[in-house]
Amino acid sequence: MPKQHFDHIRTWVFDLDNTLYPPSQPLFPQIEVKMTAYVMRTLGVSSDHADYLRREYWRLHGTTLAGLMREHNIEPEQYLHEVHDIDFDVLDADPELAALIDTLPGRCIVYTNGSAPYAKQVLKARGLDGLFDAIYGIEHAGYVPKPEQQAFEKVFRIDGLDPRNAAMFEDDPRNLAAPHAMGLRTVHVAPTPDPADYIHHHTDNLNAFLTKLT
Repeated sequence: MPKQHFDHIRTWVFDLDNTLYPPSQPLFPQIEVKMTAYVMRTLGVSSDHADYLRREYWRLHGTTLAGLMREHNIEPEQYLHEVHDIDFDVLDADPELAALIDTLPGRCIVYTNGSAPYAKQVLKARGLDGLFDAIYGIEHAGYVPKPEQQAFEKVFRIDGLDPRNAAMFEDDPRNLAAPHAMGLRTVHVAPTPDPADYIHHHTDNLNAFLTKLT
């Protein structure tokens, strides 16, 4: 039972996309379509090449946005506005998850590579608005994305959390390396586990995992 490993936790850090909603709910595929269209139009490349760059920049830089900023000097605000102009009605509210988060001791925050306004819309659609003490987007890290440690350091410094008393829930395993190095308890939320030694726990069902902690 994982509960004994979380008795000291006083700040619960949740990623957003594919963490606070399951990947089976078709939200992020809409964003990927918008990203590809933005890259295609902005760089003047074909749809296939734009989709390749979208994926390759994510792999190399942590986010497509970071790749566009570093390699093409694009401004992030318009990009974020365009790619997050999507249909949030595809998300289902989750009263069970809301109740579980509400019972966690201490503070709960969201930290996403998306923008904070986007995160607020996702949380509202999921019925999770009002549960989090703070919501941090990539803008709070100066547009430096996870998995870079400096991004975590900046956001955690703004929040004032103590990494030794915090836990991170995240679907992308590479985004757990820096939190682990900083002293956080790490939970990989994804359909399949990753064997990385910086991951303390894995779950394919966030609700079931949180039930074990409350």
